[in-house]
Amino acid sequence: MSVESRQPKTVHTVAAEGRRGRGSVTRSAGRFETYQTEAFDDGWDTIDEPAPPLRTTVQPDTARSLITYNRSPDIHFDRSINPYRGCEHGCVYCFARPSHAYLGLSPGLDFESRLYAKFDAPQILERELRRKGYKPAVVALGVNTDCYQPVEREYRITRRVLEVLNAFNHPVSIITKSQLVQRDLDILADMAKRRLVTVAVSITTLDRALARRMEPRAATPSRRLATLEALNGAGVPTTVMTAPLIPGLNDQKLDALLQAARNAGTLRAGYVLLRMPYEIKDLFREWLAEHYPDRAKKVINLIRSTRGGKDYDSSFFTRGKGEGPYAELVAQRFAAACRRLGMNLSRHGYDTDAFAPPPAPGDQLDLF
Repeated sequence: MSVESRQPKTVHTVAAEGRRGRGSVTRSAGRFETYQTEAFDDGWDTIDEPAPPLRTTVQPDTARSLITYNRSPDIHFDRSINPYRGCEHGCVYCFARPSHAYLGLSPGLDFESRLYAKFDAPQILERELRRKGYKPAVVALGVNTDCYQPVEREYRITRRVLEVLNAFNHPVSIITKSQLVQRDLDILADMAKRRLVTVAVSITTLDRALARRMEPRAATPSRRLATLEALNGAGVPTTVMTAPLIPGLNDQKLDALLQAARNAGTLRAGYVLLRMPYEIKDLFREWLAEHYPDRAKKVINLIRSTRGGKDYDSSFFTRGKGEGPYAELVAQRFAAACRRLGMNLSRHGYDTDAFAPPPAPGDQLDLF
């Protein structure tokens, strides 16, 4: 049984058997909620019964627009598309988790089990691209939640979005940690020939056990490396994102990870130091306490040392790389490894001049 309370929020932990295959440990309400639900024993001796499996649900997201614009000076793109809200991959560190609080849901388990899909995304996108005065620039696909998460197999929203972008000759950059991106190699290879696409594959670790705990429903590290190899073989420019790097947890094997990506044919690499905005700091601490209690304190202290003694610093230009001696050491190691491997020697350019809306049904053809 459960009750709602206006008392200070407490952590709502879900039993392990009920969240098997999930990343977060808790289902605590977001920071905007007045009420907090807590389980208690009502005398029927049901409190210790095994919890039912946490199932994924998908609801329509009735968005009026698809392209989201930003003015952040430290981000290389000014617009993005996210076909889904929430992500079933369940990555415990995901910086997008706090966005579920705006929906009145938990950034913890709700984020990875209560999803929203923009089923009419292709139609909305086509309408936006046909607007008079629209000026094309690279649009980032899947930067908030993974556009190739498991539900994409059924709904194919990302593929239909790519079909629209391809028809309009519109450049796009994709980031994912899913092998499902290989399904769309026919479109991606065609766009690559016209310098319209790049794909970044996020690989946090080569340690399968660590990846399973951090990213329970994402592709294994070996499958992501195979995805890089397949994309490169099809002529699609790729980047490996070693993100996030977590001090004291997965940063020790950075060189080996970059070497593996280079062996797969990838010529570009990037990294982001772990970010813990809003609810992430609590979710990550809970996860550490459950999976790595012996090193939890060390990891948190190292993270705080890169954020001026705080859990997080949102300042532009330092929020992704941190600062201080440890952050500088990571930056130097990354740069040295890239030099040794011959990575990041050039930047990929996109063709924005080819953008041209195709004739719409019913359009009258020009005579001249």
